[in-house]
Amino acid sequence: MPGTHTFHRSAQSTLRSRRAAERVVVAVVASVAWTTAVAGGVVAATKPMSADAQLERAIAEVRQGALASALGEIDSLIERYPNFRLAHLVRGDLLLARVRPIAGLGDSAHTARDRLEDLRSEARARARAGREAPPADRVPRYLLQPDARQTSAVVVDAERSRVYVYDLRGGTPRLARDFYTTIGKLGIGKERESDKKTPIGVYHVTSWIPGAKLPDLYGKGAYPIDYPNPRDRLLGRTGYGIWIHGVPADTYARAPRASDGCVALANPDLEALAAYVRPGSTPVVIARQVEWVALEALRAEREAFQAALEAWRRDWESNDLERYLAHYAKDFRTSDKDLGGWKAHKRRVSAGKSWIKVAVENVSVFRDPGASDLVSVTFDQDYRSSNLSQRTRKRQYWARESGHWRIVYEAPERAPVLVLPESYPAGVRAGAGAAKRT
Repeated sequence: MPGTHTFHRSAQSTLRSRRAAERVVVAVVASVAWTTAVAGGVVAATKPMSADAQLERAIAEVRQGALASALGEIDSLIERYPNFRLAHLVRGDLLLARVRPIAGLGDSAHTARDRLEDLRSEARARARAGREAPPADRVPRYLLQPDARQTSAVVVDAERSRVYVYDLRGGTPRLARDFYTTIGKLGIGKERESDKKTPIGVYHVTSWIPGAKLPDLYGKGAYPIDYPNPRDRLLGRTGYGIWIHGVPADTYARAPRASDGCVALANPDLEALAAYVRPGSTPVVIARQVEWVALEALRAEREAFQAALEAWRRDWESNDLERYLAHYAKDFRTSDKDLGGWKAHKRRVSAGKSWIKVAVENVSVFRDPGASDLVSVTFDQDYRSSNLSQRTRKRQYWARESGHWRIVYEAPERAPVLVLPESYPAGVRAGAGAAKRT
C-alpha cells in the first residue's frame, strides 16, 4: 500500500539519521568523562557538575537513543557556558542529524577549517582522557616526598592535554581533580626563548596574579611558575614567564596546542584549581606523558633516596671531608664552581673546624620527568660548627652514578622573580608592574 511504503521509508530515514547521530557523536566524544571521579569512585553530590560531566551525560543519552533529551542537556550546558564552542558544535550535529546523515563531527560547511580542526582536536583530547583515566592503583612516579607545607601537587600530562591535581596529605598521593588543558603551540620540551614550547621538569608556583590586573588573554588570573629552574639554567635553556592561567572571556577552552608555552585552563577550572594551590610551595610537575607506578614502588624508591640523603648529612656532620665529598657526582656543578672548585672550597672552609652539626627539615623530593633517574630536592638546612652557624633553604639535584645516588647540583634557593610571559601584549607591558608577588 502506498501509505504503508511511505511510512516505512519515513521510519527508516529517521532510524538512519538517529544511528548516524549516535555513530558520529559517540565515536568522537563518547569517552569524554569526568575522570576526577576515579579517585573516589563516585562523584560527590555536593560537587558541582563539570562541563565534561554534563557533556558525558548528553552523550549517554545519545547512546540510549534519547536524542531530544541529549539536545536538552547540551542546551543546558551551553546556557551555563555560552562560550563552550565544542558544545555548540555537538549541538549543531544533533540538529543536523534530524534531517540527514552526518559524516563526522562538525559536518558543516559554515565553520572555518582551522577552527573546526581545533575543536576536533579538543574533542579527541577530552575523549582520550576518558579512555585513559589514571589507574586507580597507581600514582605519578614523581611525587616521592612532599614537605609538610605541600598539601597538593599539580601534574601536567602534555600528550594527554590533562592537568591532574593530587592531594598529598596523609603521605599517600590521592587524585583530587583533573582538567583539560592547553600547552605550547609546538608541544613540549622548551629549550629557548620564543620556541612556543612548554617546559618539562619540576617547578613551583611562585605567586598569584588576579585577572583584574592582567589582559583578557589570561582570563581569571595566573599562577607563575619558576621556569627556568636551576637545572634549566645549567643546561643553557632560555625563555621566561611560564604561567598556569585562564583563557579570554569569549572562550571556554583553547585547542590542545595553542599557547606560547604556558599551561592554559578554562576559567571555571582555574577557579577550581585555586582550592589546591599555595603560592610559594605547590609543586608543578610537567611531563611529556605521566609515568604511573604502584604505591609500593613509590615507597621503596622514597626510602632508598632518604637513606642516601641521610648518609650525606651524616658524613658531612662527621667532619670526614673525603667521605662527605664522595657524595658529589663527577659532573657536579653549583652556581659558579665545578667539582674541582667545590672540593677546593670545602677543604678551605673546613680547615680548623673542630665539630659540625647539620639538620635538614621540610624535605621535599620530586623525580624529574625530563631525565632518567634525576630528583629535585629542597630542604631547610640548619648548619652549626665551631666557627659558623647558618640557616639556609637549599636546592639540590641528585642523579644515579654507577648505581648510587650522587649530587649533581647544590645551591641556596633564590627568591623567585615575577617575569611576564612571551605572549604578554607588548602594548601593555609597561603597566604590568602592578602585578606584584603575593
